[in-house]
Amino acid sequence: MIIPFRKMHGLGNDFVVLDGRAAPLPITATRAAAIADRRTGIGCDQFIVMEPGGEGAEVFMRIRNPDGSEAGACGNATRCVAELVMTEAGRDALSVRTISGELPSERLADGSVRVDMGPARLGWGEVPLARELDTLHLPLSAEGVSDPAALSMGNPHATFFVPDLAALDIPRIGPALEHDPLFPERANIGFVQVLAPDHLKLVVWERGAGLTLACGTGACAALVNAARRDLSARAATVSLPGGDLRIEWREDGHVLMAGPTATAFTGMIDLDAYPA
Repeated sequence: MIIPFRKMHGLGNDFVVLDGRAAPLPITATRAAAIADRRTGIGCDQFIVMEPGGEGAEVFMRIRNPDGSEAGACGNATRCVAELVMTEAGRDALSVRTISGELPSERLADGSVRVDMGPARLGWGEVPLARELDTLHLPLSAEGVSDPAALSMGNPHATFFVPDLAALDIPRIGPALEHDPLFPERANIGFVQVLAPDHLKLVVWERGAGLTLACGTGACAALVNAARRDLSARAATVSLPGGDLRIEWREDGHVLMAGPTATAFTGMIDLDAYPA
């Protein structure tokens, strides 16, 4: 079964995007993981299949991590899919549906794409955590970091605030934090250095993916958790290794994320060449 694919990225956070809107595609967790492998497949941080949107949305976006597990949200992938479908339709606004809800998206005057990622979910059961705790201060620590704040952006996040990102060995501490028993669904782990009230520096250890150049939902979590702790304003630039995102936490609780998208290349893939 040979079909076209598109390789897209937002600030280097990269995705294999397949189009299953016309007919269902035989994608399993095993097949998605094989295609996401950077040595023997195409390689990506998340594997995306576009499906029919149904009533109220132009497209449904199914997200898989590179280990094949399904994810509830991916902000940079949402921006990429929104840009792709808006260009196809000749529009500047539409809605992308995910298993976590609908995400209104729009193209801005500078060509960047902004997505309403919905409300940040701050309750311990919404993250979710394994037990009832104050999500503003979790009893969690690792080498050089402690006292994170947690929330859900459709996927679980814990954010540590540190004085110097360069001093951390994130590949060493990230895996244990991701898999800590406090997170029954594992968690994305963000490490934030506050440069100014309107400027945060962020590195994310992504659940199921490890270190990536950018993480949209991680940037949203970083801004919201920083604002909750009075470390930042409710709008800021979040600088990631791959570039900058503009994040705003509105008074109604919704989080807006804006930034660039790009298509790296397109090609054809034989799905039967990968194990089902």
